[in-house]
Amino acid sequence: MAKLISELLWPVDPAHALDEAALLRYAVANVPGFPGPAPTLALTQFAHGQSNPTYCIQASAPGGGTRRYVLRKKPPGAILQSAHAVEREYQVLKALGSHTDVPVPKVYCLCTDATVIGTPFYIMEYLEGIIYPDNTLPGVAPSKRRAIYFSTAKTLAAIHRVDVNAIGLQKYGRRDNYCKRQVERWEKQYLASTGEGKPARYQRMLDLARWLKENVPEEDSSAGAGTGLVHGDFRADNLVFHPTEDRVIGVIDWELSTLGNQMCDVAYSCLPYIIDATPTERTNYGGFQHTGIPDGIPQLEEYLSVYCSFSERPWPAANWKFYIAFSLFRGASIYAGVYHRWTMGNASGGERAKFAGRIANTMVDCACDFINREHVLQGQPSIGFQVSAAPWQEFGREQEGSISTKDQGKFVPNEKVMHLRKKLMKFMEDHIYPMEGEFYKLAQSTSRWTIHPEEETLEALAKKEGLWNLFIPLDSAARARKLLFEDGSLVSPGSSNDLLLGAGLTNLEYGYLCEIMGRSVWAPQIFNCGAPDTGNMEVLMRYGTKEQQKQWLVPLLEGKIRSGFAMTEPQVASSDATNIECSISRQGDFYVINGRKWWTSGAMDPRCKVLILMGKTDFSAPKHKQQSMILVDINTPGVQIKRPLLVFGFDDAPHGHAEIVFENVRVPATNILLGEGRGFEIAQVREARSWKTTSLHEANRGSRTWNGSDG
Repeated sequence: MAKLISELLWPVDPAHALDEAALLRYAVANVPGFPGPAPTLALTQFAHGQSNPTYCIQASAPGGGTRRYVLRKKPPGAILQSAHAVEREYQVLKALGSHTDVPVPKVYCLCTDATVIGTPFYIMEYLEGIIYPDNTLPGVAPSKRRAIYFSTAKTLAAIHRVDVNAIGLQKYGRRDNYCKRQVERWEKQYLASTGEGKPARYQRMLDLARWLKENVPEEDSSAGAGTGLVHGDFRADNLVFHPTEDRVIGVIDWELSTLGNQMCDVAYSCLPYIIDATPTERTNYGGFQHTGIPDGIPQLEEYLSVYCSFSERPWPAANWKFYIAFSLFRGASIYAGVYHRWTMGNASGGERAKFAGRIANTMVDCACDFINREHVLQGQPSIGFQVSAAPWQEFGREQEGSISTKDQGKFVPNEKVMHLRKKLMKFMEDHIYPMEGEFYKLAQSTSRWTIHPEEETLEALAKKEGLWNLFIPLDSAARARKLLFEDGSLVSPGSSNDLLLGAGLTNLEYGYLCEIMGRSVWAPQIFNCGAPDTGNMEVLMRYGTKEQQKQWLVPLLEGKIRSGFAMTEPQVASSDATNIECSISRQGDFYVINGRKWWTSGAMDPRCKVLILMGKTDFSAPKHKQQSMILVDINTPGVQIKRPLLVFGFDDAPHGHAEIVFENVRVPATNILLGEGRGFEIAQVREARSWKTTSLHEANRGSRTWNGSDG
């Protein structure tokens, strides 16, 4: 049965009692908005969970309201080294909550002073939602079960899409050799929880550890694709769902999170299909593949297909046997630790913990059986399960850009994309194609460096149709939304926050629409999706301060101004940013820029008001720390636009590619992006992300050129 969060609360276990007076003093001083003055405090404990003790703080002020918070702390007594790291939980929750759309509770404070309540702890937001402790979802309608499982898959995909470099978690762990290190770690944890004077050690567990060490996938040795943020314990009962909607509002229990091989998360979330590891006194722990899948819950391959579609990851069949066996091995080690703590009297999961030893051995047996199977995962389903029949049929009937049935699979667009695609194609046919002749005529005239008056009319119509800023990805939008729009003070009259920050599309989803825009050289500008503005806006969304975003990002998002990107230089091979020679020298509260740039795309546009310039702030620093990026008002004295450059005789008016000289150009020190020495880092992210957009546009229309300054 589904349980409200409030239904999981019980009186505090005497073994986990806290100094409530000390806690109250700390909370009043460190939790923003904590009720006061002279609040009273009521403390209860969550029975759910087997690891870090978790409490509900109910604080009431005399004559005022009542607020609830959640406190999570390390358990008392002796614990294993590196276990129960609440400090890391706080770190990852704060980063995700501040910079992404991954649903997590807001964290308020971290206390590392063990003298306050006995062990380190942190306080976070209380989410009144629903938890599903039983993977079979008893009492839930079949259609709702399906939605819950697919929401789970999409949430995991959202976590795995997070750019850890952009949110400050690049040093949160090692990406490479994750499985190799994890097998060694959990084997040590198991050995520390069993043996002489402790619960008995199971020989098959040691045999399983040996098999895993001998069968680590080759892909695990790389820090490339498929590695990133790993939750470490991603399962249904670590997700808080909305009380009335089938969507996740909070991912909790990040104790085991790190960086590494993300397929381990995926396999672990699929364990209900293999085993039912709920701690009870029963003897049968078979998963869905043994007991039968409850009505409405998707097949394993369906669940994986949704994850792969939303995360843009390949089908994991090649190494699925290893990942499932590893997940069972790790689960067995965790349960062995829970059982050991129960025998010592300091397990936080109540009476359920006494069954943990039995479950640990059952998981080992299940893993040994699994690795001896001949077939463990079917091929990827041929049809995208998130797509209903009607939209697919409509998509297949389109005369232009249709996809044959042999191409059906995870790249079939979902209904949201289908709707936008249909609107976009109609807009192109009704408004863009009929105007192409007029646009070309102006671009070949003596007035070619002006903007056709009809362009502004079409931009307003595109906004009205919801076809504006479609390029903006979810993670970039999240940071900008928090900085700009939470207080509503930075929104221009008549503008829409949601409109300005796009439609919340993934790169894959945007690809279907980007391809259509690329059928006309003029279309991307009409939809505010043209280079170099797209790359520049993403840089500002990801790395700009609130003040920089207010001054430059908002008018760019609104389409009121345009921008240029000044990186390429005539004397060096500028595709390698370490070759840049333009200097950016600090002088008091200003930076002084000297250098020559060319192929500065967008700078010839009469609406261009700002340039993002790449130069060197420290020529003696390490090779990749010499470069910085800085915002330059194009009207700053010393900025000299020399000429438009030609590509096979074309000048690409009215936007163009300019040669620009910067002679003693003084800009405020506050214009630096992310700080000195971060330019190369920003460039890598910008080029990687905007190349996808530009390449789709250019490839489809048979473009004459692509160069680094276009993003």
